[in-house]
Amino acid sequence: MKKLILKALKSKIQGDIFYSKEFKEFYSVDASSYKITPNAVIIPKHERDVVNVIKIAKKFKIPVTVRGAGTGLVGSALNRGIILDMKKFGSVKILKNHAIVGSGAIKGKLDKRLEEVRKFFPPNPSIGSFCSVGGMLGNNSSGSRSLKYGSVIDNVTEITFIDGNARKITLPKNKKISNKIIKFTKVTEPKKFPNTSKNSSGYRIDKIKSIEDTHKIIIGSEGTLGIILSVKIKIKAIPKKRILFVIGYKSVSDASRECVKINQTNPSAIEFMDKFTLDQIKFKFAKSTKCLLYVEYDEDIAIKEKEIQSVLTGKIIKKLKKEHEVEQWWRYRDLSLYYSLRRIKKEKRVPHVIEDAAVPLYNLPKVFLLLAKINKKYKTKCIVYGHAGNGNMHVRLIADRWRTKIIKNIAREYFDEIIKLEGTITGEHGDGLARSEFIKKQYGTKNYDSFKEIKKLFDPKCILNPGKIISKKSTVISNLEKF
Repeated sequence: MKKLILKALKSKIQGDIFYSKEFKEFYSVDASSYKITPNAVIIPKHERDVVNVIKIAKKFKIPVTVRGAGTGLVGSALNRGIILDMKKFGSVKILKNHAIVGSGAIKGKLDKRLEEVRKFFPPNPSIGSFCSVGGMLGNNSSGSRSLKYGSVIDNVTEITFIDGNARKITLPKNKKISNKIIKFTKVTEPKKFPNTSKNSSGYRIDKIKSIEDTHKIIIGSEGTLGIILSVKIKIKAIPKKRILFVIGYKSVSDASRECVKINQTNPSAIEFMDKFTLDQIKFKFAKSTKCLLYVEYDEDIAIKEKEIQSVLTGKIIKKLKKEHEVEQWWRYRDLSLYYSLRRIKKEKRVPHVIEDAAVPLYNLPKVFLLLAKINKKYKTKCIVYGHAGNGNMHVRLIADRWRTKIIKNIAREYFDEIIKLEGTITGEHGDGLARSEFIKKQYGTKNYDSFKEIKKLFDPKCILNPGKIISKKSTVISNLEKF
């Protein structure tokens, strides 16, 4: 980093500034397959530090990329320039039905505080013990129970952030900014938005129905519109009882087709695990079991038990009511990513590109047919698990890592078909380096132009996480970490 810039930062920042090789190496990677080395890492002490970083970055035209806990799978928090680590913004204040939380608060610690008052924050990504709340907002996280409780975008009421103009803004309180956001919702093509129950692609102007919704423009924006300082979240009472059914199927097509009927019984979760994943569970399944569905209910237990048994064709392998047993079997599901990595040699681990698409539930069987077609064409394999009730499948592609051209071809073909199925290229993990170049294809030119105008409103100099969401370059196979 140039001495003049470093001098300016040191004179204005009270937090920590790091620019040694070791620190830059650590922040050059996250949980994705990408690597980009920044010029400096700053851990701001307070909001004045954040404002001053933005002012200096704007003056010298330096990229600023906010980072939570580094658990993202698509390189959303990687960039050149300055990485802003918000770990010191970890405050938690619990109210009756809400909590005020700093963006650097770790979800696992928040969960423990909430458990003390028998409350919970509904979005529950499997990496929830380690991810930050700001990161969850950045990619509009969801998890297994989003079927009933929604994604982050459905569970936040207020956001305070610093935008690319170094303005401190609270939405929806700031009516001047809110009215400007509302205007963008009137020039969109609604039909181009995915017909899905969850979506983490692009800017979610489709979720803004009134001024009270305008904070939702920040959720899923991956730090491209502002640096989140704090957030007001909804909290709910922990359900008194739960019941979990583990159901075995002889074929993926049977399981995926049955999800529509199961969903009509209003479960809190419907999760899918394929043969690769269930083979990792310490339980002796019948040889004919090719995949599993997890179906959970957390209210009207007796009624729901009768309802699900009336629609099932799969075999109930486990019916769990004791809390410790329910938790044990959920751990098996939450370890699906770990299990998939354990089954794949490092040189066969393809970047997380097609791993998070979602479609309307009635089109879920077609996703498995599409994957079979791709595997046959490109001589690949894949491990599949995910949130079946939302039509959101996580696909771990297995192929020779050096065959980068086929990764891009597969991504193009897969996303083309997902969009035709009324789906989204990402349900909960965000666009990042892996998918930003496909956003225009997802939404069409008119909506994409609105996205560019939204970016211009909050970040006219394009210093906030450039290259994400609004992207001029192809980054799907660029910056892959070398092994």
